[in-house]
Amino acid sequence: MNLLTTITRHYGLCLALTLGLSQSALAGTEAKTGSSGKAAVFSHFVYQGQDAVYQQHPLKEGEVYSPILQGCYPDPSICRKGNDYYLVNSSFAMFPGVPIFHSTDLRNWEQIGHVLDRESQLKVWDCGISAGIYAPTIRYCKANDTFYMITTEFAGGFGNIVVKTKDPMKGWSDPIKLNFDGIDPSLFFDEDGKAYIVHNDAPEHPLYEGHRCIKIWDYDLATDKIVPGTDRVIVDGGVDITKHPIWIEAPHIYKKDGRYYLMCAEGGTGGNHSEVVFVADNVKGPYTPAPSNPILTQRDLRPNRPNKVDWAGHADLVDTPDGQYYAVFLGVRPNEAGRVNTGRETFMLSVDWSGTFPIFNNGLVPLEPTIKVADIKGVANQTSDVKGQPMPNGNFTFTDDFKATTFDMRWVGVRGPVTAFAKSGKGVLSLSPMATNLHEVKPTSTLFYRQQHRAFTASVTLSSLPKTDKELQGMTCYQSENFNYVFGQTMKDGHRVLLLARTEKGKCSVVAQTELPKKGAVDLQVTANGDKYQFQYKMSESKKDQTSTWQTLGGTVSGDILSTDVAGGFTGSLIGLYATTANDIQL
Repeated sequence: MNLLTTITRHYGLCLALTLGLSQSALAGTEAKTGSSGKAAVFSHFVYQGQDAVYQQHPLKEGEVYSPILQGCYPDPSICRKGNDYYLVNSSFAMFPGVPIFHSTDLRNWEQIGHVLDRESQLKVWDCGISAGIYAPTIRYCKANDTFYMITTEFAGGFGNIVVKTKDPMKGWSDPIKLNFDGIDPSLFFDEDGKAYIVHNDAPEHPLYEGHRCIKIWDYDLATDKIVPGTDRVIVDGGVDITKHPIWIEAPHIYKKDGRYYLMCAEGGTGGNHSEVVFVADNVKGPYTPAPSNPILTQRDLRPNRPNKVDWAGHADLVDTPDGQYYAVFLGVRPNEAGRVNTGRETFMLSVDWSGTFPIFNNGLVPLEPTIKVADIKGVANQTSDVKGQPMPNGNFTFTDDFKATTFDMRWVGVRGPVTAFAKSGKGVLSLSPMATNLHEVKPTSTLFYRQQHRAFTASVTLSSLPKTDKELQGMTCYQSENFNYVFGQTMKDGHRVLLLARTEKGKCSVVAQTELPKKGAVDLQVTANGDKYQFQYKMSESKKDQTSTWQTLGGTVSGDILSTDVAGGFTGSLIGLYATTANDIQL
């Protein structure tokens, strides 16, 4: 089974239509699109979280909110060197790719950059939003004092790759392509200096839909290559193949007390997701499943439980210098309609590994909004957004006044670098519009921020004016090229028009439109309360006129198309500042 088949069949969620894949993407063809037209000018972006769960659960001493990373930060992997912890996530077609975070206390996580931040490392020009980077693993090798990040780059002809560095703060190498199929690779460094790669792959003779296996290879640290002929299947199907388990994946090997533990996700990344563990006396097996699998899941719980977290799995373990264990894993927080708009997020639990197998504390009961983290004197969980401080969680407000010439690391592009079209400084964001639009599987001039709450408000001031009906400037709520809302201004018959358009299954329709004054800046705002979204506007207030009030365009609309449940794929909803000279929305 090739990589394309693997991904498009994965869980039945990510269809070829959703991925928007092309043969040129698989061949590594770089189809870049230049900018054209006069820049769209934005200022004063504000994003404010308003989730009731954080109002109802203020933090107590020693507590941290979980998820620790809100919004689309899925497939977490973690490692430690000394007192320094590093965490990475999948990023799909976002550019730059693989956000990396640093912590010294497991409470506060500062984003220090992206692992794949150069065009030589990340070639996602013409792949769908849910292609690109899958399931990175970060590991530290004590033998050569080197950090490694291994992942599947499903674009640009890469496949499975590894990059490395002596210091995660100072950037990473160009990718080294690895010669094996499958997805979700992970590295393991043994105490004797030997190294191994484990990964998900197709069995030689699949017995049923979703039948996968876990393979292991010897890995040559000197050449950064697998050793041909050393591959071995160490898990076939899952814990019990007679029950036809599906999608055994995300494998990680750990060594404790002289034995080898293989931890994997099982059941697919939806409602049946779980985490399971095996043990062996030899790194290449045979591996025996724990008698009490799964060790983490939410699948068998009451569906209408309060503050519901679902889809828990895809976990990774880390130990502290004093021998405690913690796990990071993905989960989702459905809204009141049962749909997932914020994507798969990074959660954390403490782990009891005093016995033979690791036990996720409260991993089989309803997950709580807060968890206890080992006390580190003088350190508190960061819940407010302050520049230069760790990533906040809870109900925080993110404000960008665009005074800096460099972008906050939370801003990303899709399929290409932000610097190709965006400039910041002196209180202004300028987007040079590309001759491409959001409905195309190409780079666009859109600056994206992840939706991180079920209830939020995001606003921005737009001061530039469109000249033709091919120009459009404004905001977008974007799940994919085939599922999104566009809220922006264009021209029609010489009139300046504000429109709200809905794209579902690739078909775009105008929800509402209104004429704006010929001149003057306009404030745009999107608000969400679970599944209910509103797109609002008002003419920007001047010193002489402060009477303008918010007007809702198109009433209350459903956020269904911004959910994984309706749109498919693997990402969460993104909020974008958008400009184009290829507007295809017909008024």
